[in-house]
Amino acid sequence: MMVDDLLTPCSPGDPGPIVCMSDMLRSLSTTRPTVNTEDLFKLRKFTEDFGQEG
Repeated sequence: MMVDDLLTPCSPGDPGPIVCMSDMLRSLSTTRPTVNTEDLFKLRKFTEDFGQEG
């Protein structure tokens, strides 16, 4: 089954959707991290080895 009404394209001059604080808090409560502890360890090791940040 294909649903075509999930996103509606808009013109460049159209105002965007209104996002309020409750929308942001709801997204924060349901979104999972995209980086795990092992990835952060690898980044820290890379920074120590090569002296680069960011």
